[in-house]
Amino acid sequence: MGSEGLSMIPSPKQYGVTRPISTAGPVDVDLQRTVELEKFLVDAGLYESEEEAAKREEVLGRIKEIVKDWVKQLTRLRGYTDQMVEDANAVIFTFGSYRLGVHGPGADIDTLCVGPSYVNREEDFFFILHGILAEIEEVTELQPVPDAHVPVMKLKFDGVSIDLLYASVSLLVVPEPTVRSLNGCRVADQILKLVPNVEHFRTTLRCLKLWAKRRGVYSNVTGFLGGVNWALLVARVCQLYPNAVPSMLVSRFFRVYTQWRWPNPVMLCATEKDKLGFSVWDPRKNPRDRTHHMPIITPAYPCMNSSYNVSESTLRVMMEQFQFGNKICEEIELHRGRWSALFEPYLFFESYKNYLQVDVVAADPDDLRAWKGWVESRLRQLTLMIERDTCGKLQCHPHPHEYVDTSKQCAHCAFFMGLQRKQGEVVQEGQQFDIRGTVDEFRHSVNMYMFWKPGMEIYVCHIRRRQIPSYVLPDGYKRTRPPRLISEQHTEKSSPENGEVCRSGSGERCLKRKKDGLQAKGESPEKRQLISPDRQDSVSPEIVSHSFALGYVGTKASSDNGERQVGMAEMDVVSFINSKNVETGGSTRRARQQVEGGEEAGTDLVKSDEERSSAGNTSVVTSLGSEIGSYDDVGLESVAGSRDGSPRSVAGSNNQGSSQVDSCDGDLENGRDNGCGIIQDRLLDELEPSLALGE
Repeated sequence: MGSEGLSMIPSPKQYGVTRPISTAGPVDVDLQRTVELEKFLVDAGLYESEEEAAKREEVLGRIKEIVKDWVKQLTRLRGYTDQMVEDANAVIFTFGSYRLGVHGPGADIDTLCVGPSYVNREEDFFFILHGILAEIEEVTELQPVPDAHVPVMKLKFDGVSIDLLYASVSLLVVPEPTVRSLNGCRVADQILKLVPNVEHFRTTLRCLKLWAKRRGVYSNVTGFLGGVNWALLVARVCQLYPNAVPSMLVSRFFRVYTQWRWPNPVMLCATEKDKLGFSVWDPRKNPRDRTHHMPIITPAYPCMNSSYNVSESTLRVMMEQFQFGNKICEEIELHRGRWSALFEPYLFFESYKNYLQVDVVAADPDDLRAWKGWVESRLRQLTLMIERDTCGKLQCHPHPHEYVDTSKQCAHCAFFMGLQRKQGEVVQEGQQFDIRGTVDEFRHSVNMYMFWKPGMEIYVCHIRRRQIPSYVLPDGYKRTRPPRLISEQHTEKSSPENGEVCRSGSGERCLKRKKDGLQAKGESPEKRQLISPDRQDSVSPEIVSHSFALGYVGTKASSDNGERQVGMAEMDVVSFINSKNVETGGSTRRARQQVEGGEEAGTDLVKSDEERSSAGNTSVVTSLGSEIGSYDDVGLESVAGSRDGSPRSVAGSNNQGSSQVDSCDGDLENGRDNGCGIIQDRLLDELEPSLALGE
């Protein structure tokens, strides 16, 4: 065929801002894996029944009637004519997982109410409509959140969870909250238009959402990714592999994002120019956009970064989990693994040596629902504060789940954060992190809650892994730690201090742990109980701590045989736990915490108040002292620098992944045209050689 004939062949349609990585379709084994994957999703209960679907439709119909009557009532109160009252209306739109068609049993319905311009959000929606809903018998767990980034009213209607937003139209100037409220519906529609195959997209997204929840990285509020973020990531992979089936797309998802050079943005289409005066994501013009760690850009104008909540610490955790998923998918493609291995729950409470426990207490369940929602929304700030005050050397892993201690008589729940030293940092002997001031600042910001009521309290304390409360564990007790794989076991190590042998491959504790136990026994009650006298009956004795140490794994190549040696330096993170009532503006509020009791050990660990005040805002304290601990105490951290927390995962499990994020400021400044097409072309050129494997 001549060149003229070739030129007449239509080129395949391009989805997204770059050419696809591969247009290859599935082979028989890919189709078989897809059948197995879909069967797994069905068995996992990800699809709702016809009865549940019908109930959702019925609830949406009731909501539409309620908001329509509400608008007519307001129209009459505003003095409009009878004809205008009859014509007044409000419309309900859905968005999120329900609109995308990937919702499962028990999932909430994201809804947007659009009303006339004379019905406002601040008073009419959050007060008048709130009062109407509160009087309806089927409505429970009604919770307004007017100060959220996207103001929302949460409720359950006849057992169906509803997130209700409001936007008014026919305005000369549309406010930013209204734009953000409207964007949800438009983004969902755009996603479905921009993917090559909607059904393949939906199956892949269901799979990845289940995976993210099992691995503890599904939560926008705590700094991970929410539903729209995962939808955008999956949609981009669908664009890069337009003819792939779900089993291929899941594998390619992990392959792409383990190699993605953040903060290069993920975009489904070119960004539109700033034509209506709204701020559009553009790091060339907006300095704040340059600080985003994992930009995932929405496809509808005005284009925004949907993942602005991601921090360095949460990006590190997600990259670790992407590495885990990639390893499992590689094993599945080699016929050495099964889909069930991909969805093994992340063993958060076996993955770190030290944790922060945040206890939230209120007078009754209704107060707790509002109070814990506020506290959870601020946990991301605690992560950012710790990163800031320790110059990123102390990393946090917020766990996106809440736990309830049923033994407490008061309304209670708890959140947990894993703590570890940043991998690859040079260890300074005896280095400590004093984050008491950081936690004080966090508590102060939380206590500024607009709807605070007496009885709403928050307590923050440090716990070691062995002190994890039993109510957070699946069976109420700690699991016996399984033996290490042979490849992970190490030779016996003798402590230079006592000559006793500690086997890192066993579940036994070495002498350092025994010493910790002896020290704990020798401490006075005053040192162990850091609770102010007027609060002693409102917090359990286990919410106490004085100081703790974080294990650090360093690797060093042996010059003789290339073997790696593991060392651990202890660093004390000074305790900061206590609370005190102070009078502020006539109301009782919680503010700074005091450490009560004996402080004889603290003089060697903590700077004096004068020293700290002269040192400015820094919370990093250094002092001498280190000791060698067992590899087992580190918390499932691998010599090779990888960890996933699951002893059953592939290749020795423990996928740490890469925590390095390459800077692309130069690319952002010089390489992006309109929709960052140049950047993504350059990135895909680097990805393509390895990504094209296994087409």
